[in-house]
Amino acid sequence: MKKDGLSSLLFWCMRLSIYSTLAIFCILIGFIFMKGVIHLTPSLFEWEYNSENVSMMPAIINTINMILFSLAIAMPLGIFGAIFLTEYSSSKNKLIIIITTAAETLVGIPSIVYGLFGFLAFVVFFQLKFSFLAGSLTITIMILPVILRSAQEALKSVPLMYREASLALGAGKLRTIFSIILPAATPGILAGIILSIGKIVGESAALLYTFGGFAQISGLFDSGRTLSMHMYLISNEGHHINEAYSTAMILIVIVLMINLLSNYIAKTLTKA
Repeated sequence: MKKDGLSSLLFWCMRLSIYSTLAIFCILIGFIFMKGVIHLTPSLFEWEYNSENVSMMPAIINTINMILFSLAIAMPLGIFGAIFLTEYSSSKNKLIIIITTAAETLVGIPSIVYGLFGFLAFVVFFQLKFSFLAGSLTITIMILPVILRSAQEALKSVPLMYREASLALGAGKLRTIFSIILPAATPGILAGIILSIGKIVGESAALLYTFGGFAQISGLFDSGRTLSMHMYLISNEGHHINEAYSTAMILIVIVLMINLLSNYIAKTLTKA
């Protein structure tokens, strides 16, 4: 009887936790959407920013460019690094232990530290100034440990019998990795990439040190701002709080669309 009572209590505690989390999520999203929708106007999507329209279009384009540029560098480095650490190195190797520990530590470092490093390294030392390139390289360094660790754990989770069956059929190690192991690990790798995209989209502290914040569609060596920076800067001015809510709503929609697209790609690759 005592065990049944304890099980029932734990069950209801778990249900309460789930419902509480869902309620908080719905309240947060609902509040932002209620405040944002009523102030969403066509002027917020004009091609050029000025103090009257407070357009977020340059920030949207900069955000998409930042995602594509940063992932183009971080994904190959992170995934291939994880393959080397998992498939070609011994887990008892001291260098591998140091690399894994360093990656785990870098995941937890506050973004403001990355911003300070990016400012000193890219803006000052390499003289890239406040630019898209300096911001993207800083973001790349920030998301690289996330992709590396998630890919490493995803590759480790692939059953050993997959490797053994492939090798027994005469496939080489490289072919086994790219034909068997990587497709099986794709959902886990994509989970890390989705987390990385979330960090890129939501990042403002590191980019304030490296990207500058000028409201324009930036070139490679020009200053600019992402959506999160745009939201922070216009809300900090105190005159465009309503537009900041609309920006937050668009930011949530973009993240949701990216997540849905990533899940669709993961399911498609898994079926294939």
